[in-house]
Amino acid sequence: MVAIALVGAGAVWFLNRGEGPEDTAQRYVAAWQRGDFAAMRTLTADPPADLESRLRRLRDDLGAVGQRYRVISVGDAEDGRAGGSYGADLTLAGNRTWSYQGRLAFTERDGKWLVAWSPQTLHPDLQEGRRLRVARAWPDRAGIEAADGSDLRTSPSGSARQLAGTVGSADDDAVSAFGAPYQVGNRVGTDGLERQYERQLAGTPALAVQVFAPDGTVVKTLQRFGGAAGKPLRTTIDPKTQQAAGQALTTLAEPASLVALRPSTGEVLAVAYKPGDYNRAFMGQYPPGSTFKVITAAALVADGMAPTTRVACPARANIGGRVFKNYKFEDFGSVPFREAFAHSCNTTFARLAVDRLGERRLTQVAAQFGFNAPIVAGLPAARAEFPRTADATALAAASFGQGKVLTSPLNMASVAAAAASGTWRSPRLVDAALAARALDAKGRKPEPPHRLEPAVARALRTLMPAVVSEGTAADVDFPSGTAGKTGTAEYGSGDDPPTHAWFIGYRGDLAFAVVVEGGGTGAGAAAPVAARFLRAL
Repeated sequence: MVAIALVGAGAVWFLNRGEGPEDTAQRYVAAWQRGDFAAMRTLTADPPADLESRLRRLRDDLGAVGQRYRVISVGDAEDGRAGGSYGADLTLAGNRTWSYQGRLAFTERDGKWLVAWSPQTLHPDLQEGRRLRVARAWPDRAGIEAADGSDLRTSPSGSARQLAGTVGSADDDAVSAFGAPYQVGNRVGTDGLERQYERQLAGTPALAVQVFAPDGTVVKTLQRFGGAAGKPLRTTIDPKTQQAAGQALTTLAEPASLVALRPSTGEVLAVAYKPGDYNRAFMGQYPPGSTFKVITAAALVADGMAPTTRVACPARANIGGRVFKNYKFEDFGSVPFREAFAHSCNTTFARLAVDRLGERRLTQVAAQFGFNAPIVAGLPAARAEFPRTADATALAAASFGQGKVLTSPLNMASVAAAAASGTWRSPRLVDAALAARALDAKGRKPEPPHRLEPAVARALRTLMPAVVSEGTAADVDFPSGTAGKTGTAEYGSGDDPPTHAWFIGYRGDLAFAVVVEGGGTGAGAAAPVAARFLRAL
């Protein structure tokens, strides 16, 4: 700013360059654009007491997600007054821009130029009491489909309907979560896929920018924007497989889950769980018990062990001062590794994990089967956890899925799928392109596929069939060609803690995992459920 003193007729005048109405106009629209309503008040003559709330309400009523204001012109000042105009470009819902030209009036007060307030400052068609609002007309909501195109919302499977989710009226929390163009009372997905893919399913509403009178009647429509229909969401759920999964759980009194995948693609074919209070198949976290021996066996084979290698399977093994034992204190002596796996020798795996693998190597192989990796399946899903072990005793327990190891039926179905196909794939409930763009709650993408070493893949196809043909699940009536692994996972405390029952396996291009909470042994509770599921297909 430059001050120049002019002396004449006995008076001194100071002309301050840059503080005319044009400068005020520039600062006013700049403050408006950045949402600095307090600064706008300081630049306004006789502002209303509720100026800030009027400005905020204008933005909120329009659902503006972006705004740009610019000075178009400022006229010459005359008798302490001047006029001007500005351009406004407001980004509304659906990335649609509404542009208009507004008017500004200026007045000089004590040598300072200010914007002369009137409702027309906000828009030429506003008067006291009138408001600008955007009326919304939502299109019909798009469908959620099974793999065959049938409506998942009306599936005979209760679990499938819960996967689809529900729709309700948006509350303040939903409006805050989804943002523009949502308003309280709009129909919105409240859970499941309806919520996860709300934007895709709901589409984009048609908009009409309108001037409303104080009584709520429309005075004038300023501009209309067309809407866009929502896009259907096609899931990977196979209705026949889903029905078989649900039927397999019907006779159980305990809470249980079953997940089935297609190993060659990672597609989720069925998700069944009971009771239906929450999706325990995706979000439940359990110790995997001896089903984790699939991963420990993979690590041992990768490091040179063959199914025919002889190993010790004593009834007990003392590791770091803790005694590990086999089920019913079974002692198989010196047996091929294949037999130790088939009979689920805890002592064998505990000793080999400590003596031959170590924590670092077992953690590396667990990661190849999806542990400690984000699971982005199309719905929120719990991550399989293989945490660091404190000592040899903890590592021994972790080697057969105890200690602090936690996983879900979805995770373990993906482990079985990797054994079947030779490649671990992050499971997905939606098409591959949509799943590839998805992120978990921490903004992480799904893991890329992990190809198993050929020797590991061959060994697992020898070890897992032996469980069904001659091992712990030999007495279960499985269809021919089934391979798997039982698991009996202790939880809680005491000398004889309760156990979850597990069975994971595959047959052809179908992999699955079953958990029965508090069900007892894998062979006694979970394996029969898996057999009923396979026989129903």
